[in-house]
Amino acid sequence: MLVTGAFGFIGTAVVSCLTSASHEVVALTHQPPDVPLLKSSASKIVYADVRDARAIREAVSDLDAVCHLAALTRLHESFQRSMEYQQVNVTGTKNIVDALISRVAETGQPALLVQASSQAVYGASVHQPITEDSLLAPTSPYGESKVDAERVVAAAASTGALGAVCLRVSNVAGAVAGRTDMNDAHIVPRTLAVAAGRGTVLEINGDGCAIRDFVHVQDVATAFLLALTACRTGACAVYNVGATAASMLDVITVAEQITGQSIPVIHNPPKEAEVRMAIADTTRLRSELSWAPARSSLSQIIGDAWAATLSWCS
Repeated sequence: MLVTGAFGFIGTAVVSCLTSASHEVVALTHQPPDVPLLKSSASKIVYADVRDARAIREAVSDLDAVCHLAALTRLHESFQRSMEYQQVNVTGTKNIVDALISRVAETGQPALLVQASSQAVYGASVHQPITEDSLLAPTSPYGESKVDAERVVAAAASTGALGAVCLRVSNVAGAVAGRTDMNDAHIVPRTLAVAAGRGTVLEINGDGCAIRDFVHVQDVATAFLLALTACRTGACAVYNVGATAASMLDVITVAEQITGQSIPVIHNPPKEAEVRMAIADTTRLRSELSWAPARSSLSQIIGDAWAATLSWCS
């Protein structure tokens, strides 16, 4: 099977999880061949951009399943680069879908697709926890692109050519095999960067009481593995992936306990559209796929991320 975005934070964990389960994985990256990559357990590496339809058709020409994680994911950045987010996240997904449909037409064998989506599709939902049936009302170009990508997948599945699953993933942190999220736009790596001395103060918006849903990257990878078994030809199933509700202040408190460092905080004015609470209802994922988060306590998430951060800094 093909994994796009295979060398990203989540993609690395998904590749590792799939190969550990005896799947043969082809890893796709948009990086040029001369750029050094982290070690991967994938059997083959393909260098291609998801926006290149011809390259994607070649990449899936002899494969029957795709875990599609390649995407632009910075919510705030998407406001300045909305067209690029549409091109990568939506057109890129359409290229994956079209390539799979072409392969199905040639072989007569249905294909499987697991699409990485996001809790951002719900926007500022007033109903908590958020179920998969909640209104899709994204508040950012990033969220809009993820809604559009889901619709592309669902439309393709309805033709009978694909069996698909979209995983709406919450805030991912933690680490697998020493690889952690180093995106300082996210609260966990930003907090740990200060603890590691890569910053002097942590800036947060508002009082820090906003609650978000966090999930360990290993548990997300397991969800991708299980989702492959849930792909049913002609249908597109949707599952939330989240685990632990915690405030920004909770993250800071646990980070100080684990790192032994004091983390100075500056409270900036709250953003007008800030969501006070965003928690995923994962009942469907747990009941239908028997998924259970094994490493998603806040202390485990931050502890694993901290160990990897120290390794990266050394």
